[in-house]
Amino acid sequence: MKRFTAFFLVALCAAAQPSTRTISLTELRDRIAGGWAGQMIGVSYGAPTEFRYKGVIIPKDKLPQWKPEKVDNSLGQDDLYVDMTFAKVLDDKGLDATTEDFGAMFKDAKYDLWHANLAARRALKRGVSATLTGTPTYNAHANDIDFQIEADFIGLMTPGMPQAANSIAWRAGRVMNYGDGLYGGMFVGCMYAAAFFESDPHKVVEAGLACMPGKSPYALLIKDLLAWHKQTPQDWEKVWLQVQAKWDRRDPCPDGALHEFNIDAKLNGAYIAFGLLFGDGDMTKTIEISTRAGQDSDCNPSSAAGILGTMLGYEKIPGMWKDGIPRISDRKFRYTDFTFKTIVDSTYSRALAVAKKNGGSVAGDVLTVKMQAPKEPKLELWDDYGSPVERIAYTDPRWKFTGAWQDDAKMKSRWADAKGAETTVEFEGTGAILAGPYLPEGGQADVYLDGKFSRTVDVYPDENNWKGGESVWHQFHLKPGKHTLRLVVKGEKYGASRGAHVAVTDLVLFR
Repeated sequence: MKRFTAFFLVALCAAAQPSTRTISLTELRDRIAGGWAGQMIGVSYGAPTEFRYKGVIIPKDKLPQWKPEKVDNSLGQDDLYVDMTFAKVLDDKGLDATTEDFGAMFKDAKYDLWHANLAARRALKRGVSATLTGTPTYNAHANDIDFQIEADFIGLMTPGMPQAANSIAWRAGRVMNYGDGLYGGMFVGCMYAAAFFESDPHKVVEAGLACMPGKSPYALLIKDLLAWHKQTPQDWEKVWLQVQAKWDRRDPCPDGALHEFNIDAKLNGAYIAFGLLFGDGDMTKTIEISTRAGQDSDCNPSSAAGILGTMLGYEKIPGMWKDGIPRISDRKFRYTDFTFKTIVDSTYSRALAVAKKNGGSVAGDVLTVKMQAPKEPKLELWDDYGSPVERIAYTDPRWKFTGAWQDDAKMKSRWADAKGAETTVEFEGTGAILAGPYLPEGGQADVYLDGKFSRTVDVYPDENNWKGGESVWHQFHLKPGKHTLRLVVKGEKYGASRGAHVAVTDLVLFR
């Protein structure tokens, strides 16, 4: 009996030890190259369709005609250059780079931004900690796609190590996202991490799912998708309709709420998974399906093709897709010092460092990875206060304007720049976003809720371009019932702004 017990304990301890997998250094580099090449190909292919088809499937005869030289488009795509600037933080600061380190880079980056990224950088420039700039207190775009399209670099440097991937994602993604917006980056990063050692796209999607809190809306959507795919494995369009019917209804983004436009991370993340699940390992099918699903139809095929490119390796990507890359492999991506060759080199070096830090080793031309089981991160929910139910346009009689306000047909808004001009609107709800454009000549205003001062806001984007569909002011988790919002223009410019304009388009209500 003692001998049996001892044998059982030894077997139990052995089973508890993490397994290891090996990969040649040549293959590791090839798979990393395949991941970056896939992103370049997918984003270049889908670029002409981006947000031109919202809430509808793109007809097959409307798909772009691919030529290898079209991959040149990738050198100027934010899907890649923002991704790479985050990767460089790890090169500069080390693998333990903090949220503050990522935020410091982001604050001073020179590229134009949108949505959650723009809101985060504006908050950083106004003194908000990088640990808070992705939270809904400061960022009405917290569920948007931004981190999801910037997390590819994480999975490409964490082969077989989803816990290491999530650790980096937790630190980097918090700069601009929260909740499902943060989990989107984890989903993508963990699919890449799994792709190094998995040949079945369906298992790769399941590996990504295992890296999210099971009760998060994002995870629930992917569970639905996997179940519906199992029921109808040959008809992606039918499953797409099922996803739309259940999940294309709660986008809180001030630009997309109750509109056909949807930049929600989980819906677009499902479109990445569509390509992998229904593409069955074929690059052409994977790219076409993720593109035809619509909405952010360059970002989604970029990640889908990047994950599949990692599974295949660069050498096995069909020539029709990759033949344009060698010609541009020494040209730098915009806003970075990286070329295709050097980002592959950088990622390769970081992958070896992460593997060694997590118990792996290199012997000769072989990397041994101590494989990690996925682990759910902490559940963070912020959009549990209700769904968007109404948009009160500035032309609605519920708005009361006093002072010198003017209509702007181009921006479909009403603006003022004189001190004391004000507008008031009564509403009923548990949350509200005062939507309007950010303007190069943007100024400041004081906002009052239910007669009490809320805060001073400004609508300067810190860029030279106007940005529509933004949050001038927002607040969630209000007490159910009637509320009054009042905005008073200060007649003061903000920072380097060229003027004191403040414009409003509508009030988005949540219940």
